[in-house]
Amino acid sequence: MNSFRHRLIGLPALALLIATAGCSSADGSASVAVPSPDATVTELCRKLDEALPEKAAGLSRKDPEPRSALTAGWGNPEIILRCGVPRPPKMIDPRVAEGRDPDAVPGGVNGVDWLQEKADGGFRFTTANRRVYVEVRVPEDVDSSGVLIDLAPAVKSAIPAGLAD
Repeated sequence: MNSFRHRLIGLPALALLIATAGCSSADGSASVAVPSPDATVTELCRKLDEALPEKAAGLSRKDPEPRSALTAGWGNPEIILRCGVPRPPKMIDPRVAEGRDPDAVPGGVNGVDWLQEKADGGFRFTTANRRVYVEVRVPEDVDSSGVLIDLAPAVKSAIPAGLAD
């Protein structure tokens, strides 16, 4: 009787495991949370998505799941871009926007200012002095300066300078 009960308990767990495996991405793409900005920000993010390069730091574009014009990715482990994210709490400090904070990337990169923060085995960069916050997560073993250099032209062309709401 006891072994019969264990088999019954094991069946739902096995079904859950099979269902979860069936829902995972077949191509190994990362899964990310898609931002939910207002319509004006979404339109600017769509323009950014169209302007993004096929390669960043020499890595090919491989967008994460779920597919969205608000997210993009390159390489494996993936560099992840999310457009229309909320303002990072640290961005409230005026020294960050002025490039006087130790985490700010001094002078920006090719005309785009960034806040740099240590995050989950790598770095998170968030645009400063742009109408929309764009976040880029770069794994520790990837050349983050190369990523920012490759993304700067797209950010400059799609996201106007100014302060985000």
